[in-house]
This record gives sequence, structure tokens and C-alpha cells, in this order.
Amino acid sequence: MKRLTTVLALLIALAGCRERAKDQMDYLRSLTVRLEAIPRERWESLSHRRIYFGHKSVGQNIVAGLEEVMREYPAIKLDIQETADPEAFARPLFAHSMLGTNKFPEGKIDGFREIMESGVGQAAEIAFFKLCFVDIDHTSDLQDIFNSYVKTLEEMEALFPNVTFITFTVPLVSQPVGWMPRLKKLLGRMPRYEADHVQRSLYNGMLRERFKSSLFDLAAIESRISDTRKASITEAGKRYDILHRGYTDDGGHLNPLGRRIVAIELLCYLAEASGE
Repeated sequence: MKRLTTVLALLIALAGCRERAKDQMDYLRSLTVRLEAIPRERWESLSHRRIYFGHKSVGQNIVAGLEEVMREYPAIKLDIQETADPEAFARPLFAHSMLGTNKFPEGKIDGFREIMESGVGQAAEIAFFKLCFVDIDHTSDLQDIFNSYVKTLEEMEALFPNVTFITFTVPLVSQPVGWMPRLKKLLGRMPRYEADHVQRSLYNGMLRERFKSSLFDLAAIESRISDTRKASITEAGKRYDILHRGYTDDGGHLNPLGRRIVAIELLCYLAEASGE
């Protein structure tokens, strides 16, 4: 009976995996249809834009995804360069660079300001940066970080009225991946894991409320399994989004499927914004 119970549990788990894999592929197919439906003139318009993106490692995953998707779709012609040199913006490009130090969100916010004020703000047409999942945890003062972000964005919009500033929600983390993190969790050495999830969701909720018309909802994309299903945890009777396990190999960074999905979503967002 014990062996039968174990086999049944494994079969149910495998069936769940197959169902999730089907959902993921259906979602990816629907995104691909959306990408292919965008008129060529939108891609042409986007290729003439001067764009800046500040990030860390998840941002590097996203840039890799953009490059991979563009290799398959020659109509998308972004000139991706790793630079924050204002002189590079003399011609159209998608510039990106590392920004600040992880676990110090205020430093990243200040770093974005410095890059904008270095001359990029006078040259760029679209600009955005993202915090990392490690920048928001159970110790974070969400209101202070949010106030700093809003103040900086408002000042940048006033200084550089010709720049379209886009807000990114903070990326998420999945449930523990691999045996070592799971063991640590069982032993109580990751006692704030769920609290970190909650904090990121609360902070992203603040961003969604404030920046409805200029938001790229990275967190929502990372949690989406299909058009109707999301990865989440339940804490105190409330559900909070987490990173879908199918999009990561280490629990935080994006694997090939994850970065492809985020890249397609970002390309569609930028193409639509460029058309406007």
C-alpha cells in the first residue's frame, strides 16, 4: 500500500508537470502570435529610438533574451550596446549598463539619476531601470524606497520632458530550487523566505497603483504560467505572486524559456509605445 501511494503521488506530480508544460507552451505560442502581428512599421519606428536600460543580473538575462528573439525575427532591428556613454546616443540604439550594488536599492535609484544627468537624459527618448529581487526583502522599508523612486522619477520627468520613463516592477523569486535551499528551509535557516515574497508583492502593488500608464509589469510576467494561471503562495489568507519555477533554474534568474517570454513581452510593449 505504501509503495502504491508513492507511485500514485509521483504520477500525479508528473501529470501536473505535463499540464504546466502545456500551459507554458500555449502561453509562449500566444505571445509569439502577438509578436508576429505587430506591423513592420512599428519595428521600423522602434529601431530609430534611443533607449537606455539600467539593470543587474536579471536585466542581463532580459538583454540575452532580446538578442535571441531578434535573431529569429530580422524585422526587429535594435542596436543593443552595453554603454552609458552619452556620446553613444548620437544615433539610435538600445543601450544598457550595470547599475549600482545589489541590496542597496537607493544606490541604484541614485545611479539612474546620475546617468540621466550625465547627458543621457538629453539624448535618450526612452529610459528605464529595474531593481533586483535581492533589493526588496523582509527588512526593507518599502515606503522609503518607494518615496525615493517616485521623487527621482518626478524630478527626471521635469528635467527631461522629451524622455518617456518606464517603471519596472521588481522581479520575483520562486520557491526554493534544489535540495540545499529546501534543506535550509526545513532546518529553519530560511525563516524569512515567505516574508520576502510578501514584501516584493506589496512593493510592486505600490508601483502598479502609482504608475498605471507607464508600467512594464515584469513581476506579473514572471509569475504567469498561462493566461489564466499564476504561480503564487498564500500567507495569512492572501495570495502573493512568485516566480514560476518553469522560468528559472536557480530560483531567481531567468532560464532560456523565462528570458524569451520576458523579452517578447518587452519588445511588444516597446513597439506599442513607439507606435504611440
